Amino acid sequence: MTSSSDRSPAVDVPSSKTYEVRTYGCQMNVHDSERLSGLLEEAGYVPAPEGSDGDADVVVFNTCAVRENADNRLYGNLGRLAPRKTSRPGMQIAVGGCLAQKDRDTIVKKAPWVDVVFGTHNIGKLPILLERARVQEEAQVEIAESLEAFPSTLPTRRESAYAAWVSISVGCNNTCTFCIVPALRGKEKDRRTGDILAEIETLVGEGVSEITLLGQNVNAYGSDIGDREAFSKLLRACGAIEGLERVRFTSPHPRDFTDDVIAAMAETPNVMPQLHMPLQSGSDTVLKAMRRSYRQERYLGIIEKVRAAIPHAAITTDIIVGFPGETEEDFEQTMHVVREARFTQAFTFQYSKRPGTPAATMENQIPKEVVQARYERLVALQEEISWEENKKQVGRTLELMVAEGEGRKDGATHRLSGRAPDNRLVHFTKPDQEVRPGDVVTVEITYAAPHHLLAEGAVLDVRRTRAGDAWEKRNAAAVPAGVMLGLPKIGVPEPLPAATGGCAAH
Repeated sequence: MTSSSDRSPAVDVPSSKTYEVRTYGCQMNVHDSERLSGLLEEAGYVPAPEGSDGDADVVVFNTCAVRENADNRLYGNLGRLAPRKTSRPGMQIAVGGCLAQKDRDTIVKKAPWVDVVFGTHNIGKLPILLERARVQEEAQVEIAESLEAFPSTLPTRRESAYAAWVSISVGCNNTCTFCIVPALRGKEKDRRTGDILAEIETLVGEGVSEITLLGQNVNAYGSDIGDREAFSKLLRACGAIEGLERVRFTSPHPRDFTDDVIAAMAETPNVMPQLHMPLQSGSDTVLKAMRRSYRQERYLGIIEKVRAAIPHAAITTDIIVGFPGETEEDFEQTMHVVREARFTQAFTFQYSKRPGTPAATMENQIPKEVVQARYERLVALQEEISWEENKKQVGRTLELMVAEGEGRKDGATHRLSGRAPDNRLVHFTKPDQEVRPGDVVTVEITYAAPHHLLAEGAVLDVRRTRAGDAWEKRNAAAVPAGVMLGLPKIGVPEPLPAATGGCAAH
C-alpha cells in the first residue's frame, strides 16, 4: 500500500499512534491526502478506526479555498476539536492544502491549538513538522512558495486496490477570474513522461486495472516541456501497457483540446469513451469576463468532433450560474449549449465569491434569488436530458468494472454496482458466484434513471481479474476490520469531478 522513491527522514513516533485525514475539495486534494496518509503510515502512524470523528492522535485537515465559506467551515471544525485536544494530552492537529497556503499565520492566530500548518508545495514535510511541534511544544508554520518535490515521489496509502489516480502535472497557467487555485498551487509543472509510465506500470503490477490521469489542466500537459502533442502521446503510450484495462483523465480545458487528443482517445482501446469538459458558461460575453480562452462555437465544435470520432462517448461538464454581469440573454446561451451538447451529466454551481479572485470585486453581482431561479431551470433541463440520454442505454450489453461502496442501497436490494466504460453507474443483480470489486461483469441494461442504470436480469458473464485478486489480497491482509482512512471512497472514481468549480475543473 505504501511505496516511495524519496523517503522522508525518520520520525520518532510512539507505537500505535493513530491518524485521521479529512479531505475537502477536488480530486487533487483527494490524491494529496493519499500521499499524506502514506507519509504518516511510513512514519509509524496507523489509521484511526472508522467513525472515530476526531479521536485520533493526529487529525489532518486537507483544505480547499475555492468556496466562499471554506474558512468558516474549517474554523468551525477546529473549534469542535479544541476541547477534545485539551482533554487528550499529546493529540496534534495539522492544517494543509489550499486554504493553509492562502491564510498561513492566520490559522494559528484564530485557532492557537493547531500544531502544524503546511502548504500545497511541501506536503512531504508533515511528519517532520509534527515531530518538531511535539518536541518544541509550539506551532510549526511552514509554507513553501514553490514545489519541493513532485507529490508522486512520496509514499502513498491508496484507498482503492484496483483503481488509482496518477498525477501528471501540478499547477495551472490559466487566469480564470473566478479561480484562486493558480495563486495557491503555482504555475504548471509537468512530470517526465517516463516517470508517469513507470508509476502506471508499477500500479498495474500491483493489480490496478484502471487509472485516471490527473492534472489541474490535464490536457495542457507538455507545455512545461515544450511538446504540444505530449498528452496525446501519453494516452497512446498508456495503450501499450499490458494489463491496464481502463484509462481516464480529468479535467481538460477546451483551449488545449486538440484534434490529436481526440484521435488518441478514439484509437487507443483502453482509453474510455468518456470526456469531462468544463463549459462554465455558454455566453461569449461571460466567458470573456471569466477569462476563459474559448467561445461557444469552439466548445460545441469540440463536442461535435468527439461525437463523430467516438459515437458512444459520455460527455459531462461543469457550469457556473450567476457569474457577475450575467444577463438573462447570457443565461439562455448556456441553456442553448446544454440543449445542443446533450451532456450525460452536468455539475452545476451557483456562483459564489472566492476571496482573492478578480470576480469577487466585479460590479453587477447577481442577486441570490435570480441565481437560484436560473439554477433551478438549468438543473431541470439537464435532468431531463440526462434521463433521455440514459434511456438510450436500455437494451445495450455492457462490461462493468465492479465497484466498492458505490451502491448505498445494494445490501437492501441484493445488487452490486459497477462502472460502464463511459463511467455511467450501473446497479446489477448479484450473481450466484462470487464477484469482487475490480472484477468485470457483462450485463444487459433494463432500466434507466437520470443518474444511474439498472441491469435487473441475470449477469451474462463474470470475469475474475488481477484487480479483483488485488482487492481480495488487500482485504485479507492484517488490517483490523473497520480500520480505514478518513478519506472519501474513490474506488473506481465517481463521475468526475466529484468537487469542481476550482482546483481541477478548468
